[in-house]
Amino acid sequence: MDEHRWGGRAEWGRRIGVGPRTPVVAGTVLALLAVTESFARTADSGVTVRFGLLIGLLALATTLPPAFLSPAAAAASVTAATVLSLAPFRSLTVAGLCAQLIVLHRLGRAGSPRSAALLAMPFLPLALARLAPAHSETGVLTVLLASLAPVAAWAGIARRARGEALTHSAAHRAMTSTLLEHTARSERARIARELHDVVAHHISMIAVQAETARLTTPGMPAAGAQRLSSIGDTARAALTEMRRLLGVLREDTGSATADRQPQPGLRQLVDLLDEARDASGTGTRLIVRGRQAALDPGVELAAYRIVQEALTNARRHAPGAAVDVELHYTAGTLALRIRDNGPGPPPAPPAGGHGLSGMRERAAAVGGELRTGPAPGGGFLVETVLPTHAETTG
Repeated sequence: MDEHRWGGRAEWGRRIGVGPRTPVVAGTVLALLAVTESFARTADSGVTVRFGLLIGLLALATTLPPAFLSPAAAAASVTAATVLSLAPFRSLTVAGLCAQLIVLHRLGRAGSPRSAALLAMPFLPLALARLAPAHSETGVLTVLLASLAPVAAWAGIARRARGEALTHSAAHRAMTSTLLEHTARSERARIARELHDVVAHHISMIAVQAETARLTTPGMPAAGAQRLSSIGDTARAALTEMRRLLGVLREDTGSATADRQPQPGLRQLVDLLDEARDASGTGTRLIVRGRQAALDPGVELAAYRIVQEALTNARRHAPGAAVDVELHYTAGTLALRIRDNGPGPPPAPPAGGHGLSGMRERAAAVGGELRTGPAPGGGFLVETVLPTHAETTG
């Protein structure tokens, strides 16, 4: 309860201190007090009216500038008027002392810290010069001003430094939060791609092999055929649920950069094609042209995943179709072409599918381009050209 009360008071005080009319009100009040005090002193001392008016004008000059001038101009004007009041006329009011401390603090907080420190220095020599008797009111005010002026200036400077530190700390926290969010989104995108490319690939093979075994095994009992059919249905249901999970993972990843860790590569491509051939029971050929060159590991991973996804799509949408995988090595590029002799692309993309977008992301991540569509003479065609070395952005 106390913390809330004191916090509310501090917030109320902060708002009062930074209000747009606060300098005007403070300067006007201090000017009235300074003029009243100066006239009271001159009346008691019996000086001439002209001298009294001059002292009153100096009192105004030491208090009124904060109401109309910027922090730097107000501090310079008030300091000059205060020095002029002390040096020739040996006069200083309590309101003038308060105004001098206020403008120094204000300058240190909102203006130049060096100027605030310099403007606080002239009062020490004036106090040491003993322009007024030490026991007099002006002498006491001069000593107080020499002692408190540097404190006011440095207090303003410290408050400014604290505000800047808080601002920098907030900016650092915002940058850290953004970096962590970007990292998390990139990791979700990587997990989504790996689930789609690896786990979904194997589940799809389970469904294809179960269906193939049920249809090609002669003399299979009805119970065995029913179990294989159930295995295929379960695998397809798992694929559907995985697509929903991938949709959630991809929901806010945007264009996150693909992971380029060199896991599988083109050396494992033959095993991948053998696995696809065994699963579907159809012809799958690998055709290599040109002189094989060393590729960036990220490029090899992208090429492997693109072929893997293309084979999975062929088994899913063109069961029984033969597939040709062509690798064409040229100077600085690898041209990849996967074609099946199935019915061609469906009239509408399947709901929840991420295969084609995933392949495009793989190609774009290493600086390549990917095209898909109907193949000449029938079937479906996937073409991409990848650089031999992955292109980095940034």
